[in-house]
Amino acid sequence: MAATKIEATIEATKKAYPEEASHLWWQTGIIYQIYPRSFQDSNGDGIGDLKGILQRLDYLQWLGVDCVWLSPIYPSPMADFGYDISDYQGIHPLFGTMDDFDELLEAVHNRGMKLILDLVPNHTSDQHPWFLESRSSRDNPKRDWYIWHDGGENGALPNNWLSVFGGHAWEWDEITQQYYYHAFLKEQPDLNWRNPQVQEAMMNVMHFWLKKGVDGFRVDVMWHMIKDDQLRNNPTVPDSPFDPKDLIYEFYDPVYSTDQPEVHEIVRMMRRVTNQYTDRLLIGEIYLPIHKLVTYYGADRSGAHLPFNFQLLTLPWEAEQIARAIDEYEGALPVDGWPNWVLGNHDQPRVASRLGRSQARVAAMLLLTLRGTPTIYYGDEIGMRDVPIPQDEVVDPQGLNMPDRNVSRDPARTPMQWTPDENAGFTDGKPWLRLPHSFRRVNVELQKDDPDSMLAFYRSLLALRRRHPALQTGTYTPVYSDKQLIAYIRENEKDRLLIVLNLSHRPGYIRPQNENFKGEIIISTESERIGLRIENNMMLSGDEGLIVRLER
Repeated sequence: MAATKIEATIEATKKAYPEEASHLWWQTGIIYQIYPRSFQDSNGDGIGDLKGILQRLDYLQWLGVDCVWLSPIYPSPMADFGYDISDYQGIHPLFGTMDDFDELLEAVHNRGMKLILDLVPNHTSDQHPWFLESRSSRDNPKRDWYIWHDGGENGALPNNWLSVFGGHAWEWDEITQQYYYHAFLKEQPDLNWRNPQVQEAMMNVMHFWLKKGVDGFRVDVMWHMIKDDQLRNNPTVPDSPFDPKDLIYEFYDPVYSTDQPEVHEIVRMMRRVTNQYTDRLLIGEIYLPIHKLVTYYGADRSGAHLPFNFQLLTLPWEAEQIARAIDEYEGALPVDGWPNWVLGNHDQPRVASRLGRSQARVAAMLLLTLRGTPTIYYGDEIGMRDVPIPQDEVVDPQGLNMPDRNVSRDPARTPMQWTPDENAGFTDGKPWLRLPHSFRRVNVELQKDDPDSMLAFYRSLLALRRRHPALQTGTYTPVYSDKQLIAYIRENEKDRLLIVLNLSHRPGYIRPQNENFKGEIIISTESERIGLRIENNMMLSGDEGLIVRLER
C-alpha cells in the first residue's frame, strides 16, 4: 500500500463518526493485551513494568487501540508468573508501585482509552494470608476457604482429578493431614467458591479496583471456579492418545472439576458488582464448546459481557471449518449477547507461528472484520513469532512440568521488539526471556516507516473499522465458503462491505450465482489491488484477503 494511501486512510478516521447510542465502548472498541513482563522495561532489570507501559502509551494510541488489558501485576511469588496471587490489592515491586499504577490509569484515560485488569479468582498463591491461615489448622476459621479432603482408604487420593500443568491435582499437607485441591500448580490452591465468605472477599477485591477507576476485568479460568460438591471422578476421554500413567490433563474429560451449574450464580454476582459502576466490562476466560460458552452470557444479560471466544485459536485453519464455526457462533448467541473474537494470547502459540506470516495477515483481516469485539495480543501487530527457548532457559511451569511435550508458553511471551538496537529497545539489562535473532528487522521502528509492513497493515485495518462503522456494529451475512475461501458482508444503513479471505496458499475464485457484486477494493493484503474495481467474478491470490466497498 502506498504511504499516501495509508496516511489518507488514517487521517480520514480522525473525522468522528457519531456512535450509535445503543453501543458501548467495548462493543465498538479494540482490546490489546499486554503481558507486563514483556512490554517495556524502564529500570534495566530485564523485566517489563508499569512505567515502561506508560512510556509506550503514545504508540498504542497511534496504533488505534481502545482498551489495554494487563495480565496480572499483583504481588506474587511468581510460581506461575503472576497467576499465583498473594495480595489482590497491591502491586508487585517488579512492576512498580500503586502510585505508578494510578499514574498509568490516569494517562490511559487521558488518551481516551480504557484499562482492564486480569482478575484471578479461582485460586490464590499458597503464600496468600488466606491460605496460610487455612492450612495452619483444621479448625482455623479460613479452613473452608479452600478445598480440603481426607482422601480415601490408606491415604488414597480423593478422586482422579488432574492438574492442567500435569500430575495429580491433590497435594498432601503434612501439617493438617489432609489433601488440598489445585487445578494448576500445587502453589496455586483453589478457593472454595461455595463458601459465602470467599464470595464476599472477592467481590470486595472487585470493588477496590473499580473504585480506583479500572474499566473492568478479564476473569481468569471463569469456568473452573465451582467444582462438583461430591468430588466425583472425571470420565476418561474416548480413544485418548495418552497413557493414564503419564497423568496428562487431557486424559480425562473434566465434567466434574469444571463448568458446574452453580458457577453461573458466581458470574451473576460479579456482574452485579460490575453493574454498580458506569460503563465497566466483565470478560470471562472460558475454553468450552460454543453451546456451553454462550451460557456464560447469562439469562437476561446477567452474566459476563464477553465470554471469550477462542475458536480462531483452537480450530484447524481450514476455510470450511472456520466458516461453519462463525455461523454456529452467530446462531448460538443469545438475543442481547455481543460477540467477540480472540486471535492470540499469552497461553497459546503466536498466530504468525501457527499459520505463517502470510496467513497471519489474512487472520488479522478476519479478526478485525468479523462482527464483535476483537482482542489483539501484543506483538502480533508486527508479526512476532514464537521464539525457541533452550531447555535450560525455560521458566514456564507448564513447560518445566512436561518437558517432553513441547508445551512451554515461554516462546509466545518474549519481549516486545521495539527497535533494531540492543535488546530490541525493550531493556538496558538482560531480558528475562531471550529475543529472536530476527528482531533487528522485525520491530516497530522499522515497520513504522514501511507502508507494506505488518504494522502498517494492522494500523490501516484498525483505522478502517473507525472509518466504516459497519465493521464495528453492522450486521454479518455469510456469502460463500469452500475449501479455500470465506466471504461475508458487513452492512449498516451507510455502508455495505464485502470481505473475501483466502485461507490457502493457492489462487481461489468466487463466481456469484445469485448476487451482483460491484465495488472498489479499499484494502487488500496485496496493496497493489487497492483502488481497483471488481464486478461479480473475483480472483484471489494465495494468502490474500480483501475488503470491497460495494455499490448499493
